[in-house]
Amino acid sequence: MKSGMSLFQIILLCSFGAFAIAGILIFAFLVGSGGGGSIGPVTMWGTFSETSVSTVIRQLAEEDDRLRQITYVEKNPETFSVELTNALASGSGPDLYILRSDHTIIDAAKLVVIEEIKFPREQFKALFVEAAEPFLVEGGSIAVPLGVDPYVLYWNRDLFANAGLAKPPTYWDEMQSVARAITTRSDAGTILKSAIALGEYANVNHAKGILGLLILQAGGPITTRDNGGNLQPALQARTGATGIAQPAQSALTFFISFANPSQDIYSWNRSQGSSRDEFAAGDLATYIGLASEDPVIRHQNPNLNFSISSLPQLRDTERAINSGHSYGFAVPRAAQNPSGALTAAYLLASPAASKALSQAFGIASARRDVLSEPAQGNDDLFNKMAIIARIWEDPNPVETNEIFRVMIESVTSGAARVGEATQRADAAMREIQIQAP
Repeated sequence: MKSGMSLFQIILLCSFGAFAIAGILIFAFLVGSGGGGSIGPVTMWGTFSETSVSTVIRQLAEEDDRLRQITYVEKNPETFSVELTNALASGSGPDLYILRSDHTIIDAAKLVVIEEIKFPREQFKALFVEAAEPFLVEGGSIAVPLGVDPYVLYWNRDLFANAGLAKPPTYWDEMQSVARAITTRSDAGTILKSAIALGEYANVNHAKGILGLLILQAGGPITTRDNGGNLQPALQARTGATGIAQPAQSALTFFISFANPSQDIYSWNRSQGSSRDEFAAGDLATYIGLASEDPVIRHQNPNLNFSISSLPQLRDTERAINSGHSYGFAVPRAAQNPSGALTAAYLLASPAASKALSQAFGIASARRDVLSEPAQGNDDLFNKMAIIARIWEDPNPVETNEIFRVMIESVTSGAARVGEATQRADAAMREIQIQAP
């Protein structure tokens, strides 16, 4: 092997470096120097802790007085979308809000588009990780990226040790061995200790997200854009793909296998509690959850002996793939102070602010320069998981939640075969009325 880099590699690195520097310079130009001028009152809504956000903004305002004009209001995540829609319609909505990536399609029509001429697409991609790309639309972007909340694997050290296992699985096929080693049942067949919560929908936290991740890892896009830029479902291979392994079917088959009583890896059923609660109680060996759930689990059971690792991957794949949610600052078209809100968004997405806010939320920054900085412990893991995260474009999270539920439960109940279930899910996604940007 030759030492050093080729001329092509040097040119490529220089090109990406130039794009990243250009993106930083654009940010600096748009927000100006710190401490001067006024952006006017900016009201920002989000579902993150008001204490955390207000504390960070107050600390950042010591370097830039303009941030003192931002007022953050915490909202209930269960009612946020409805409350936001009603408030914007009545003229009482926020100037800025924290947009989650699976709401980009349904929220796009009510958001200000940051023109590509102000922040070119290639510079956006050089400055932010791939998980932030759902915010890119035709002609620009609809949010300034903040952070990424990646999926991680929580694992119970005691249950693994009792089964003679030293570490969590690296690959998904190893999870089957873990299931055989850890899952225990009573003489009546009742599951006493479970290795993993997969196979059901109602009591598996993030069931749609986990199945979606498995499909992405298997090479399926879930949704895609046609030549006209229109969003299309891609759960089912199109004409000419006969005989080719279909990622959605492969992923669904693996997902439901852990809820099949006839298989020796059977470890989950719908009679059990929610997967996070079961893990916190010490009865579930592994829990697939978001990075931000770490403090929640520790609060549920301060004595739980667990660690966090990366999610398993498929063997012999070209790149590791993770998923999760990304967040960005979006300006509604009905904002009372849109220019001030956009400046606030850029200020809050600066390296220092992005790092401080993401740490306060327990997630990773969306900025590549921040992720390149040294980190310790779980923060280092979260950063690495954010770098490899991919997020599919969800046309409507409420409707796709139901579609994924039906797809999973129709197979586990015996009402449909895997191929039929994925085909029906694909057809149902085609019926979603998409107001794409």
